[in-house]
Amino acid sequence: MSGERSVKIIPVRTPESKQFVADVERAMAITPVLNRLTYADTDEVRSLFEELAGHKVGEHFRLVPPFYTDCGRNIRVGARVFINQNCTFYALAEIVIGDDVLIGPNVSLITSEHPVAPSQRRAHLLGRPITVENGVWIAAGVTVIGGVTIGENSVVAAGSVVTRDVPANTLVGGAPARVIRSIAGE
Repeated sequence: MSGERSVKIIPVRTPESKQFVADVERAMAITPVLNRLTYADTDEVRSLFEELAGHKVGEHFRLVPPFYTDCGRNIRVGARVFINQNCTFYALAEIVIGDDVLIGPNVSLITSEHPVAPSQRRAHLLGRPITVENGVWIAAGVTVIGGVTIGENSVVAAGSVVTRDVPANTLVGGAPARVIRSIAGE
């Protein structure tokens, strides 16, 4: 997976873990305000998302509440991005979303994980980045696991679980997601 080279490790009871907790507390204060808004509250939704992410998004950014995130600061969004309702972005590591991306309802982008070994599960958190390249459509109910890049113009079919990189210009689906066919030239 592309994210293997940039694994983020946050041991418990460290300054890094305290900062992560502070970011979570900040996000937990912002998201309930965001989630009281409606589809018609475009400017307010954009403003609160910018506060969560810590950067400006384009005027054509659209997000339909509710939206959930653990800290938000590691989310980067390109131009003309649409995020449908009830999405969850756990951004311990960076989530980078390119231009012209469509994200369906109930999509989860999860960069964080715990170690598999029982003796280590509470010792630290691991974060692996997620990259969603330009022109991608992620359909309803998809889960994307950290360490994955979804290639340009690809489509992830509804209900899929993406555990590996997705090649550009392909349709993938299933659990785990596999290439169904090329969509190059369509």
